[in-house]
Amino acid sequence: MFQKKKLKGRFIEIYSTGVAGYNKILMDTVTGVQYFWHTDGSGSTGGLCPLLNADGKPVVTPPEVLQQMLNEANV
Repeated sequence: MFQKKKLKGRFIEIYSTGVAGYNKILMDTVTGVQYFWHTDGSGSTGGLCPLLNADGKPVVTPPEVLQQMLNEANV
Protein backbone atom coordinates (compact mmCIF):
# COMPACT_ATOMS: atom_id res chain seq x y z
CA MET A 1 0.00 0.00 0.00
CA PHE A 2 2.68 2.52 1.02
CA GLN A 3 6.36 2.76 0.20
CA LYS A 4 7.71 2.51 3.73
CA LYS A 5 11.08 4.00 4.59
CA LYS A 6 13.12 3.85 7.76
CA LEU A 7 11.47 4.84 11.01
CA LYS A 8 12.82 8.19 12.17
CA GLY A 9 11.66 8.91 15.68
CA ARG A 10 7.96 9.70 15.80
CA PHE A 11 7.49 9.98 12.03
CA ILE A 12 7.83 7.44 9.24
CA GLU A 13 8.32 8.41 5.60
CA ILE A 14 5.73 6.51 3.60
CA TYR A 15 6.22 8.14 0.19
CA SER A 16 8.79 10.34 -1.52
CA THR A 17 9.50 11.72 -4.97
CA GLY A 18 12.15 14.02 -6.36
CA VAL A 19 10.04 15.73 -9.04
CA ALA A 20 10.10 19.56 -8.87
CA GLY A 21 12.03 19.62 -5.60
CA TYR A 22 11.46 17.00 -2.93
CA ASN A 23 8.01 15.84 -1.83
CA LYS A 24 7.37 13.42 1.02
CA ILE A 25 4.41 12.04 2.89
CA LEU A 26 5.19 11.49 6.55
CA MET A 27 3.01 9.63 9.03
CA ASP A 28 2.89 10.31 12.75
CA THR A 29 3.34 6.89 14.39
CA VAL A 30 1.43 8.01 17.49
CA THR A 31 -1.67 9.59 15.93
CA GLY A 32 -1.64 8.12 12.40
CA VAL A 33 -2.05 11.60 10.90
CA GLN A 34 -0.34 12.00 7.51
CA TYR A 35 1.59 15.13 6.50
CA PHE A 36 2.85 16.49 3.18
CA TRP A 37 6.36 17.95 3.19
CA HIS A 38 7.94 19.85 0.28
CA THR A 39 11.27 21.56 -0.23
CA ASP A 40 12.76 23.14 -3.32
CA GLY A 41 15.89 21.03 -2.87
CA SER A 42 18.20 23.91 -1.97
CA GLY A 43 17.48 23.63 1.74
CA SER A 44 16.39 27.27 1.94
CA THR A 45 12.63 26.82 1.56
CA GLY A 46 10.13 24.16 2.52
CA GLY A 47 6.79 23.51 4.09
CA LEU A 48 4.84 20.97 6.09
CA CYS A 49 1.07 20.62 6.28
CA PRO A 50 -1.42 17.87 7.15
CA LEU A 51 -2.89 15.96 4.23
CA LEU A 52 -6.61 16.62 3.96
CA ASN A 53 -9.34 14.38 2.57
CA ALA A 54 -12.19 15.57 0.33
CA ASP A 55 -14.12 16.77 3.40
CA GLY A 56 -11.21 18.93 4.55
CA LYS A 57 -10.37 16.65 7.49
CA PRO A 58 -6.86 15.26 8.14
CA VAL A 59 -5.99 11.94 6.53
CA VAL A 60 -5.53 9.44 9.37
CA THR A 61 -4.14 5.94 8.94
CA PRO A 62 -6.61 3.46 10.50
CA PRO A 63 -5.27 2.06 13.82
CA GLU A 64 -5.09 -1.53 12.52
CA VAL A 65 -3.05 -0.46 9.47
CA LEU A 66 -0.83 1.74 11.64
CA GLN A 67 -0.15 -1.16 14.01
CA GLN A 68 0.65 -3.50 11.10
CA MET A 69 3.10 -0.97 9.66
CA LEU A 70 4.80 -0.54 13.04
CA ASN A 71 5.02 -4.31 13.51
CA GLU A 72 6.63 -4.69 10.08
CA ALA A 73 9.13 -1.96 10.98
CA ASN A 74 9.93 -3.85 14.22
CA VAL A 75 8.89 -0.99 16.50
